[in-house]
Amino acid sequence: MNLFNSALGENISFVRPAYFVISGFSGILNIKYYYVFLFFVYIVSVLGNTVVMAVIYLDHNLRTPKYIAVFHLAFVDLFGSSALVPKLLDIFLFNHPSIPYNECLTFMFVCYSCLSMQSFNLVALSYDRLIAIMFPLHYQVKLTHRFMLSLIASFWVFVLTGVLIALVLLMRLSFCESVVINSYFCDYGQLYRLACNDNTPSFVISMLLTIIFLWVPLIFIVFTYLCIGYALSKVATAQEIYKSFKTCTAHLSLVAIFYFPVLFTYAMIEKIPPNARIINLSLTSIFPPMLNPIIYVLQTQEIKVSVKRFLKIKGRSKIINK
Repeated sequence: MNLFNSALGENISFVRPAYFVISGFSGILNIKYYYVFLFFVYIVSVLGNTVVMAVIYLDHNLRTPKYIAVFHLAFVDLFGSSALVPKLLDIFLFNHPSIPYNECLTFMFVCYSCLSMQSFNLVALSYDRLIAIMFPLHYQVKLTHRFMLSLIASFWVFVLTGVLIALVLLMRLSFCESVVINSYFCDYGQLYRLACNDNTPSFVISMLLTIIFLWVPLIFIVFTYLCIGYALSKVATAQEIYKSFKTCTAHLSLVAIFYFPVLFTYAMIEKIPPNARIINLSLTSIFPPMLNPIIYVLQTQEIKVSVKRFLKIKGRSKIINK
């Protein structure tokens, strides 16, 4: 472990500040309107994800491996939004920029864990589409409830372990100068750059986890659709290919909404002003949880049918009660 802080010698005394100061969105005119917008997005996200989870839970026809993954995606979106947005509003709208050291690390841990699990949920859904289209006759054998639950659980273990390792490395840093984080939350990248001792391990794990948690899942998803497209081109007509890919439109929409803004922002992170970077990153954190349930309700036939069925039952019950 001395390797991590070799520049300071063997006897290391870590300087851990009592608190950090979140300083994002500074110097932006009429920024309070943006906070109101964030609150509106959060409310829509909570309602939408709650509806999707309730519909899947109540409709036994949706108790399939695919909708286990959809339910879990809605849960992670709801949990992640509830961890991020209320705290963000408390920091900036109600002017509480100081956040204690341990609370900041906990905040960071939850935010990055949920963000990473959103990525791996899309992997689970892409695997579901791969098996459903390429092996339709063996779907129920190859993709069982137990397999999907085990897959999601293994993703959680993998993600929590990776984020925890990053957090442990961060805890070995000394913050003896600035405690001001130029972001909208306890941003790992911004935080390790404030350290006054060697932050190389934190930099390395940051790059490594970005590749593993963002790029590798995206590459896997692209690979699955290339396999689907290649397999269909060998045996299916154009109309059959269209029908097969139509069942993937909801998932492809989620992939585009989640990955494109994140990857674009990180690719251009050195070329855009700090405030623009912060706003872009905050939008990429809160928009997917809002749009995901809307996309699944509008583009997934089974959920639309289920929602209509519940609305009809509710309408009939009101008429009977009258």
